Amino acid sequence: MAKRVLLSGLAGAVVLFAWTFAVNVGFGFTSRLEMQRVPNEQVVYALLKEHISRPGAYMVNPPLSLRGEFPPGEPVFSIRHSGVGHEAAGRLLLIELAVALLASLLVAGLLSVASPRILSRYPYRVMYVAMLGLLLAVFGDLPKFGIGGYPAKTALLLAGNHAMSWALTGAAMGWTMRTYGVAPRAAASSQ
Repeated sequence: MAKRVLLSGLAGAVVLFAWTFAVNVGFGFTSRLEMQRVPNEQVVYALLKEHISRPGAYMVNPPLSLRGEFPPGEPVFSIRHSGVGHEAAGRLLLIELAVALLASLLVAGLLSVASPRILSRYPYRVMYVAMLGLLLAVFGDLPKFGIGGYPAKTALLLAGNHAMSWALTGAAMGWTMRTYGVAPRAAASSQ
């Protein structure tokens, strides 16, 4: 059982990383959604650097009206400052790889203790992992829409990307869970 979980988790992590790499490096998916250029970037950068020195998440609201209310239709901006610069890219990639591996191992562990019915058929194993990914996308990405957050289209695209990555991860995990180790049907028929 432990061997199946480990191998399925590793297979899932490889697929998860490969998908993320292809979509983000090959097609620039995330950078097009999250890293749009700001007009007069150097001026805005200098202003932000002067006024935001501590890491954190910040909201920039429009000035209140004379009645003390936020004016309708005015934008709200959000600013994120992690405290690291471009020099940390290599370290952050290693952290992302470790998180992908841990997440894949956790999901493989959950799959390994699923009901015999789910474990007995490849499509069920894939759907099990895909549904976990869909839950992560719905509760992790869709709430990022809103005031100071992503536009609805961006939140939906990010959620769709994450759901697809976990569906593909489920395909690898489902195949590996059956290929390495005792197949659930064979184990059930021998008892």
